Amino acid sequence: MASLMEKVATLISANLHSLVDKALESNSMAVIDQYIRQVEDSLANLEDAAATVGGETKSIKRKLEDHKQKALELDRVIDAFLVEGNETSAAASQSRLNSTQQLIDTYEEQLTRQESEFQKLLDAKVKLEARLATMKQQRAELQALLELAKSKEIVVKTMKSLDDLMGSGDSDISGLAHNIYARLDKATTVAEIRAKSLDEQMDEVLDRQAIDAQLVERKKRLALDE
Repeated sequence: MASLMEKVATLISANLHSLVDKALESNSMAVIDQYIRQVEDSLANLEDAAATVGGETKSIKRKLEDHKQKALELDRVIDAFLVEGNETSAAASQSRLNSTQQLIDTYEEQLTRQESEFQKLLDAKVKLEARLATMKQQRAELQALLELAKSKEIVVKTMKSLDDLMGSGDSDISGLAHNIYARLDKATTVAEIRAKSLDEQMDEVLDRQAIDAQLVERKKRLALDE
């Protein structure tokens, strides 16, 4: 899981301008297509990992609820034994309740970790999908630029970067190159805004949950029934 997230982080942080430059320098779409394939493979792996973690999360939740229900039943049984004066059975039931509570604590810790991991996978998936959409949008224009360069017999191998291409004096190619960078910058910004919006929504949910938990504790302290 860690290696997958590291690879995804590398793909998300990749310099798209640099990829465009390399494609222009080599007069080939290979570097762009390789990036797209890597992103698509990583997205497939993210989806599989998210499905696995999500399934495990549901399983833990089910076990947790089962043990909580068992704990409630044991709690009632202990009281009943004490009312009957059956100290031996009450003590045995109390021991089982203690063991059950330990399992509940363990499952709750596991659930917290799994839910956090699941959210990280979903967050990474959203951001990587945005990067993939950005590069795919630019691929067609970049291909057109390379074909135009070939048709005008420009030696792309001698070009060090897109800046060299824009300074070549050919207004058609220069305009198309500017257009690629402009669209790339805009698409990247849109992706960043979407990712930020997702992060803000997550923060709002977490803040609200924290506040609700604080209010519940305050009501308990004040002996207020809901």
